[in-house]
Amino acid sequence: MVFDHGGQVVASSQLEHRQLTPQPGWVEHDALEIWDNARSVIGAALAAADLTHRDLAAVGITNQRETAVVWSRVTGDPVCPAIVWQDTRSQGLVDRLAADGGVSRFAEATGLPLATYFSATKIAWILDNVPGARACAEAGELLFGTIDSWLVWNLTGGVNGGIHVTDVTNASRTLLMSLETLDWNAELLEAFGVPRAMLPRICSSSEVYGVASSRSLLDGVPIAGILGDQQAATFGQTAFDAGDTKSTYGTGNFLLVSTGERIVRSSHGLITTVGFKLGGSPARYALEGSVAVTGSLVQWLRDNLGAITAARDIELLAGTVPDNGGVYIVPAFSGLYAPYWRPDARGAVLGLTHYANKGHLARAVLEATAFQTADVLEAACADLGTTASGLRVDGGMTANSLLMQFQADLLGVDVVRPRVPETTSLGAAYAAGLAVGFWSSLDELRGLWSEGARWSPAMARDEAARLMGEWHKAVTKTFGWVE
Repeated sequence: MVFDHGGQVVASSQLEHRQLTPQPGWVEHDALEIWDNARSVIGAALAAADLTHRDLAAVGITNQRETAVVWSRVTGDPVCPAIVWQDTRSQGLVDRLAADGGVSRFAEATGLPLATYFSATKIAWILDNVPGARACAEAGELLFGTIDSWLVWNLTGGVNGGIHVTDVTNASRTLLMSLETLDWNAELLEAFGVPRAMLPRICSSSEVYGVASSRSLLDGVPIAGILGDQQAATFGQTAFDAGDTKSTYGTGNFLLVSTGERIVRSSHGLITTVGFKLGGSPARYALEGSVAVTGSLVQWLRDNLGAITAARDIELLAGTVPDNGGVYIVPAFSGLYAPYWRPDARGAVLGLTHYANKGHLARAVLEATAFQTADVLEAACADLGTTASGLRVDGGMTANSLLMQFQADLLGVDVVRPRVPETTSLGAAYAAGLAVGFWSSLDELRGLWSEGARWSPAMARDEAARLMGEWHKAVTKTFGWVE
């Protein structure tokens, strides 16, 4: 995506890459396909606006945060497919590490529970299961990175001098970085068996890391911003200050509440993460509620059940019925993330009767997203001792007005979408632009935000409470499915 000084979209291009699921619980991506697609969309976006690299002030990158790539610094080839954040193959390692200290064993240092979600167990799995990988890593021949590191390394030359970096937001999702020092933690590296030599240098979210090489159409353009996708969306929403809240509706749902320069430890099932760091300024932190399956549940309804032909069709189908007919779907495909953290849970459809039809199922799919978001917002409010006054939203699912209205009804507060809904890309652009002086300050960015749509609650509070109560009852039925 190309943005102008007013934060408006000049041009964009996108390509979908394959979702590879070779075994139950395994979710993979082809990192080379992602690199190829990145080059293609760069060219297409520039061509759409009749631009060249000379017209660009800087490049920012945003990415899936926990997806792990391990590749050869000699050949540039990944040693295996990238292991995606939803992948659960490393649960055995999580269980072994949790046997001594529980799932909160490393939470004081990292802000994270022990879970397959984060990168460290994925790296360990690769080193222990790909033939020769550990020996090569210990010899300094392999590199690890989340998708941002993989793209920056390739954009800046690859095997010919590629820069191996990440930013604090992505590093904070590995289970290997200390929240306080913002550096790799030797104790954690030893616990997971990860050689420090394969890790990228941790940088701020907004600085010039290097310039793009001739391997792409960005030759000579400064690469100056990196933010993990949810932090980027928060930044694009200009939610910079303590208490600012946003929720992104994508493959999963992610609610972030900024806590400023203060590290807040959650006692209600959320995780503590780095929100952003601008150059040499102090890091800003956030509480996050991570929900694994929301938009991907719509894909499941489309691809696995064939109930709809396109994702956008779900709103029309759900609108054929006035309510869910008593049907609830708990999409614990990879267990449940925040605020439950139950890897033993699995997905379930509950409350079925002869009355239920496709419309009720479609409505239950959408409502599952809203229920899960309400759960994590309630947890955030409990941690901070506050009540929600509203919710800023972004992401593809916010185009669904039925879902957004139901979300406002459940929460009892206004739900607001910005005029530029692609806040994830916008946040990465903002971070890069600040680093090179394209924008001057956070105040200037705040002035660019404007409201695009608003949904106000219309449901009686006792009815919202009844629905949440039935949802919580449904959730408990999924616990303990996996021994």
